[in-house]
Amino acid sequence: MIDIIVDLLLGALAGFVGSKLFSGSGKGIIIDCVIGVFGGILGGWLFGGLLGGGMIAGFITAVIGAVLLLWIISLITKK
Repeated sequence: MIDIIVDLLLGALAGFVGSKLFSGSGKGIIIDCVIGVFGGILGGWLFGGLLGGGMIAGFITAVIGAVLLLWIISLITKK
């Protein structure tokens, strides 16, 4: 149970950092959390064990995945 809470908190932080890196502003705590969690899944799927294991590598992977996810979302929603 505590692992899920830690993963969600790291996902929220990764989403916030990814939002700051991509657009310069956060999207709100809920959206940042969702983007970070899905970004972590996307980053883990794309990069697998490339960065190794551990919390820091997982966080870096989640931030990279969040930035990629934000980029994909911006391509889809671009008018």
